[in-house]
Amino acid sequence: MVLETAIELRKLGSSNLMLSPLGLGCWQFSNGKGMVGKFWPVLPREDVLKIVQISLQGGINWFDTAEVYGGGQSEEMLAYALKAAGGKAAEEAYIATKWWPIFRTARSITSTIDERIRLLDNRTIQLYQVHQPYSFSSVASEMKAMAKLVELGKIKNVGVSNFSAVKMREADRVLREHGLRLASNQVKYSLLDRRIEQNGILDTAKELGIAIIAYSPLEQGILSGKFHKNPELVKAIKGPRKWASGFRTSGLLKSKPLIDALEELALQYKASPSQIALNWLIHANGGTVFAIPGASKVHHAEENIKAMRFKLTNSEVKGLSSIS
Repeated sequence: MVLETAIELRKLGSSNLMLSPLGLGCWQFSNGKGMVGKFWPVLPREDVLKIVQISLQGGINWFDTAEVYGGGQSEEMLAYALKAAGGKAAEEAYIATKWWPIFRTARSITSTIDERIRLLDNRTIQLYQVHQPYSFSSVASEMKAMAKLVELGKIKNVGVSNFSAVKMREADRVLREHGLRLASNQVKYSLLDRRIEQNGILDTAKELGIAIIAYSPLEQGILSGKFHKNPELVKAIKGPRKWASGFRTSGLLKSKPLIDALEELALQYKASPSQIALNWLIHANGGTVFAIPGASKVHHAEENIKAMRFKLTNSEVKGLSSIS
């Protein structure tokens, strides 16, 4: 058992950004708008502010949002909360956001950036990511447009999301031609979804010095163990996530041995299963993997922070890896 008090910042890939291992994912700030905003209930502004304040106070120094989260509602809500929170931590907090590529060309990367900046209240976009690998343009065209934004001073670093190992490598190659590097690839990764360990994404990231940003690190709450203790809670879930296979009776039964192992370690560390799962994520691959758990309630934000206050031993990390 290793207990820590200070949060050690890490370099995000080859960038100059020094970030907390956990950032705050802000999809839930979508205000119930847009094609993906209805996935979460609408959060009152005062709740968003409290969640952001607690995250900042606990040492989280970056926030991940996206154009498609409520059609800019999440970006606007985040900017409001950071401004309302005030203080040095809020002023210096880093923002990562994403361009939505579906049914668009790379031209819209440059034509829509001013709207991103406006909704973010003119805060610096430290990391701008291509949200999906599907658009009417090539990876090369997208990266050239991103490089142009860096040159214009509109963004600081370039990332991607949901890119394969091959597309990651191509993105990094094109950016090198412009004196830049690919900073990160944001992908789905958790103890219940370890596909990036088999499909070359994680290996490529380590080889090229690209950070992995893990989204859905708790599998929409399944790794908290609360649905295993009380399956009736699944019926109370608002939005479409309740239909995911992991929430079915068969899915919960399949993940039960892992939840048991998480609960056992949670007792040792005076932590929760969620915190153990997040700690595994940020320590199982050295400093390569960051994670962006969301928080739709204040206590979720408090949980996120505590997940960075200890470190699982190598044998505990290996044990969880083996079970999962």
